[in-house]
Amino acid sequence: MGATTEPASGARVRGTIRYWAAAKSEAGLAEEPYEAATLAEALTAAKERHADRPKLVQLLGHCSYLVDGAQVGGRDHATVALTEGGTVEVLPPFAGG
Repeated sequence: MGATTEPASGARVRGTIRYWAAAKSEAGLAEEPYEAATLAEALTAAKERHADRPKLVQLLGHCSYLVDGAQVGGRDHATVALTEGGTVEVLPPFAGG
């Protein structure tokens, strides 16, 4: 099931945030649970939980996100509904050489 474009009646659901590459390093963990209705809520909660990690908080503003395998792209995070048991993949910018 992919990310939807509108929150489903604002119901809070539980799922997993997975951090990759630099985000994983800055978070100090590979994944953690969330309880939120939208991607914006989940990210706000993650920033609050990791307020002692300013580099992660800053990095989250530059990451790309997949919600249940679907790219979020430029959509407003407040309009991206989360699903029960879903996943949010946090993909920091990658530099190549």
